[in-house]
Amino acid sequence: MKSIFIVGIMRLLILKQPYERIVLPNITSAKKRARQSEKRRMRNKHQRSGMRTAVKSVVYAIEAGEKETAQAAYKIAVPALDKAVSKGLIHKNKAARHKSRLNSRIASM
Repeated sequence: MKSIFIVGIMRLLILKQPYERIVLPNITSAKKRARQSEKRRMRNKHQRSGMRTAVKSVVYAIEAGEKETAQAAYKIAVPALDKAVSKGLIHKNKAARHKSRLNSRIASM
């Protein structure tokens, strides 16, 4: 167990990457589930990051006072939010709340 911890620390120091989960199941089905869950975690992480980036681009444009840029970024953010809902990353009410708040902030510019 100590060697696993040392490997994780060395990875963090040398590669500057976060410590990855080390799963050591013995049963074949558990190994498969571990692989599947890791794939899903990475896919969800990627999609969630893209959604957040799209929303932040709208917020930054609003804060800069650029209405046309904010509207263009909003048109990109809405499908990103809807896709996150369809993939089960966020609840539909959360997406609706984000869209409503962003839209009202753009309208008030």
